[in-house]
Amino acid sequence: MNFLAHFHLAWPDAGLVAGGLEGDYCKGPLRGELPQAIERGVRLHRAIDAYTDSHPVVEQLRRDLPAQIRRYAGILIDLSFDHYLSLYWANFSEIPLAEFNRQIYRTLEQQQHQLSDGSRDMVARLLEYDILSLYHDWDTVPASAARIGQRFRRHNPFLDVDAQLTPQRDKLEQAFLAFYPDLQAFSRERQKALN
Repeated sequence: MNFLAHFHLAWPDAGLVAGGLEGDYCKGPLRGELPQAIERGVRLHRAIDAYTDSHPVVEQLRRDLPAQIRRYAGILIDLSFDHYLSLYWANFSEIPLAEFNRQIYRTLEQQQHQLSDGSRDMVARLLEYDILSLYHDWDTVPASAARIGQRFRRHNPFLDVDAQLTPQRDKLEQAFLAFYPDLQAFSRERQKALN
């Protein structure tokens, strides 16, 4: 899952929200070097990612994607699912999306002194570009993938990804709708275990 989903699944716990972002930057074993609340959020982030990757709906979706993009299916599915979460937001949250995004930005600003440099840089980008609101537009998915692809050493595999990904939109949407309620239930149970 990408930013919006991780924040949604961590809400309203500020430490889990901040740790949901830190989970993209903190690698390796957790040894108590992070504040406990942030470490809990990183653990939740990792559990969500592992659950997502092993869920039968996501595994089938990965197999159904065109061979040219299957190697990078995890990234593309995560970005696409944030798009569909924003479209179907009212099905999964009582807080309007614009208000939720404002509260997330406020929470991240308040927590950023506990975050790594990479996470703080991402907080600045989230705020500057209002990235969470952009996922409502499908074009954000291939554009975000292309930006991620710039980090690859050899070449950017996402430069023309829209040509392969856009025809899969119905499949991605149906997979998201089948999968996300399961992920919400898993996340709620995992949070109880982390307390």
